[in-house]
Amino acid sequence: MMKSNMDDIKKRLSELTDKLNDYAYRYYVLDDPVVTDDVYDRMYDELVLLEKQSGIVMPDSPSKRVGGEPVKAFAPHTHINRLYSLDKCRSFDELREWAEKVRKAADGKPPLFTLEYKLDGLTLVVTYIDGEFAGAATRGNGIVGETVTAQARTIKTIPRHIDVQGRVEVKGECIMRRSSFRKYNETAEEPLKNPRNGAAGALRNLDPDVTASRNLDMVFYDVNYIETDSVHSQQEGVNWLKKHGFYTEKLSITSDIDEIIKQIEEVDRDSLDFDIDGMVVKTDNYELRDKLGFTDKFPRWAIAYKFEAEETTTKVIDVVWQVGRTGKLTPLALLEPVELCGATVRRATLNNYGDILRKKVKKGSTVFIRRSNDVIPEILAAVEGTGTEEIVKPSVCPDCGAPLVENGAHLFCSNKENCRTSIIAAISHFASKDCMDIDGLSKSTITKFYDELGLRHAYSLYDIKKEDLLGLESFKDKKADNLLSAIENSKRVRLSSFINALGIPNVGKVLASDLAKIYGDINKLAAASPEELAEIDDIGEVVAEDIHEFFKKNQQLAEEYFSRGITIIADIKTSGVFDGQNVVLTGTLASMPRNKAAALIEERGGRVQSSVTGETTLLIAGEKAGSKLAKAKAAGIRIIDENEFLSLVNA
Repeated sequence: MMKSNMDDIKKRLSELTDKLNDYAYRYYVLDDPVVTDDVYDRMYDELVLLEKQSGIVMPDSPSKRVGGEPVKAFAPHTHINRLYSLDKCRSFDELREWAEKVRKAADGKPPLFTLEYKLDGLTLVVTYIDGEFAGAATRGNGIVGETVTAQARTIKTIPRHIDVQGRVEVKGECIMRRSSFRKYNETAEEPLKNPRNGAAGALRNLDPDVTASRNLDMVFYDVNYIETDSVHSQQEGVNWLKKHGFYTEKLSITSDIDEIIKQIEEVDRDSLDFDIDGMVVKTDNYELRDKLGFTDKFPRWAIAYKFEAEETTTKVIDVVWQVGRTGKLTPLALLEPVELCGATVRRATLNNYGDILRKKVKKGSTVFIRRSNDVIPEILAAVEGTGTEEIVKPSVCPDCGAPLVENGAHLFCSNKENCRTSIIAAISHFASKDCMDIDGLSKSTITKFYDELGLRHAYSLYDIKKEDLLGLESFKDKKADNLLSAIENSKRVRLSSFINALGIPNVGKVLASDLAKIYGDINKLAAASPEELAEIDDIGEVVAEDIHEFFKKNQQLAEEYFSRGITIIADIKTSGVFDGQNVVLTGTLASMPRNKAAALIEERGGRVQSSVTGETTLLIAGEKAGSKLAKAKAAGIRIIDENEFLSLVNA
């Protein structure tokens, strides 16, 4: 290489090394990450590639380190067996190449591979002496970790006693479940950036009460050392853990790497209550592991297949305020475009002005964002010290200019009955799939109805005539007939969908369904007192008052719909062809949308699930059914096609 080019490489290597070491220090020692894992990984991969191409490795290169140095506030703990980090791959071709190396080391005998979740938490080693819990320590630099015994005592899934003599070290991942993370952040003065940060920060907090407040869990996956016993494979090790009361997650075992790949493709991250950032594939047999050995940093007998990141960092350009169907204003952050989960993200949600202050979001802030379930991303937190301009709390509605009123943590337009944006949002909600399901009625069409037909109430949709539609640009005979037919078809509606469609503050799909089952009649619900409503599970005094006040202010609203031909049908029959069944729908149905099929199932006694679980008893497979079908087949769940489904509902 030419000298100038070599100098540039050295400079870049030095920059990457300094940045990555600083990021690691903030992540491992201070528990204050400033970039997400995917940003760190991209820089780390660049470093390793440059080191490989140039043959230059800086003395303090992170490519030679495992984890981070122990925190000085905690007593050091030396692990009996060194703990390594994992090599990674991002393609199945790379995974197959790794598997081929393992096969060659096995001398022709097909090796067994294991597959498990790559949990996104903090590695802990837990020690027992003569069956009694004796301590816990973090991985640290792989050789020496931090003693966090007092903190670990607060974790309910770490057994206090096991029926084993001698010294034992078991390894696992300390995690904060998503449900615990969400609950904690609802009231936290300073929200956590993500569940992993919540778990790490709790374990490294000097006050065990703080650890306990985060409601952590421990998932065990390996036996690091046993003095009086022995295991010869990972499968034996996991069985040993289960036998002695340690909580483990699913471990798959097969000699077919293509089966491993198939199972990775079927992983449904959104159905889990904990974060994973990939799947770990290992060689099962310990003798073969010994033969494969280690590099300076990684075991050669294991590899992590990394998923696309669900979190990343970007900058906030501005924050705008959107008016919703109830008149509530919601702040929406406009972002520098960034790739996340295969999509370009340009905006993210914030809950309210208090959320902006708690998360310390400003214009110009570098923020952590998270995206899952294909919904608009959420801002988790801002990086401390970033941002140039405070977000101003609005005083008037951005649409109609009316003064805003504060109700609890939220701002509301005081003129929502006449606010254009609020009315259009309310009618759009009324027509949506989980409500009246008026096919083909888009928000842009509703906006035309507002501006050109004078539409001001959702019930006035049922007064629209064909000549009204033909007077609008882009409406011809067929389009007008189709929309009028969809409006007419919506008149027969389930009670839960109708309750949801009304737009009662703080009442969504799930609560609407519960209210429909409890009251069975819209008039009975309208007559319920706040005290009676507050006795229902998951309804507090505030929501009970919201429901009561809504019907008090809109006493004739239901009649407006009934006078236009709305007919309400019961949600669930006491018995039917799907009575007692837990049903999953997957693929495309030719005869109807899936939400209509779900309604038919529930009307006939069934319960519709979003994903295949241990409780699932039936799967209905349409065209292009994917991973849910494969999972149901593997679990031996009854599977029927669309024709058989139609025969059952029409019987």
